[in-house]
Amino acid sequence: MKILFAIQGTGNGHISRAREIVPLLKEHGHVDILVSGTQADLTLNEPLAHKFHGFSFIFGKRGGVNHWQTYRTMNLLQLWKDARSLPLKKYDIIINDFEPVSSWACKIAGKPIIALSHQSSFLSKKTPRPPGNYHWHELIFKHYAPTTFKIGLHFEKYDDFIHTPIIRKEIREQLTSNLGHITVYLPAYSDIYLTYYLKMVTDVKWEVFSKHTKSTYQDGNVYVQPINHLEYNKSLANSSGLLTGAGFEGPAEALYMGKKVLVIPMKYQYEQQCNAESLREIGVQIVKSIDKDFVMVLKQWLFDSKVVKVNFPNETAAIIQNLITRFS
Repeated sequence: MKILFAIQGTGNGHISRAREIVPLLKEHGHVDILVSGTQADLTLNEPLAHKFHGFSFIFGKRGGVNHWQTYRTMNLLQLWKDARSLPLKKYDIIINDFEPVSSWACKIAGKPIIALSHQSSFLSKKTPRPPGNYHWHELIFKHYAPTTFKIGLHFEKYDDFIHTPIIRKEIREQLTSNLGHITVYLPAYSDIYLTYYLKMVTDVKWEVFSKHTKSTYQDGNVYVQPINHLEYNKSLANSSGLLTGAGFEGPAEALYMGKKVLVIPMKYQYEQQCNAESLREIGVQIVKSIDKDFVMVLKQWLFDSKVVKVNFPNETAAIIQNLITRFS
């Protein structure tokens, strides 16, 4: 059996999840990997059969999407050409983690494609949304990477096709402790902007992992380094908590490890606003932005926040087995 696994390359969550999925897919046949997008800091350590420009949202430095850079990197004509060039007939099963090139290639060709993604969970009306009128944002979930069948992932099983997060084996087996520091991963903020606020809270060590720096440095009680997944895992496992955006894998892994979590969703990013609403419902503290009140919020969170208990059973092998059995 020949399997194509297509992965979105924006952010690190999709790549992180793929590290767990690819070995399981290999148990069922030959796997070709497709990655499109430009914003991931992690690599798969697997050869890529297809690498495309895709369509990525570019992180800003003040908490949101850099719309100008996103527009500058957008190339819809190239996406169309890449979709038309993909040799779909080679594959018996095509699995998609919110990746647009393979999705549109299959849509053009009328070929079935299976979504295995966090974003698929938002195709259920039972999945939490933030209050307000965001109807046009829903079009992204439906049309950015259209698929034939869907398997969703979220913090809770909101619908019958939704599973709890895929937690990597290295995270499940990671020994944890509490050395008192806070791990920070906020890729939509520059390390300089973060450091200005974090060093005002002097009674804790901040370990910041930044996509905006190429060197390691210290500013007071703030320690900044480029993103390195091994160092990040180590920092998180030994931390007392995580300060992060409202992505999916990051908060899920921290909650699985029994860490307290403070979340700042990206501005103008609807998916993160939805994730924040789900996290709020299970008891995670949410902060809308870094502003004049942020230092006070940080101090309060450090002092009296509680760890939210979650149940994320290891269902990954069963999900893959059921997928192969159903669609092969």
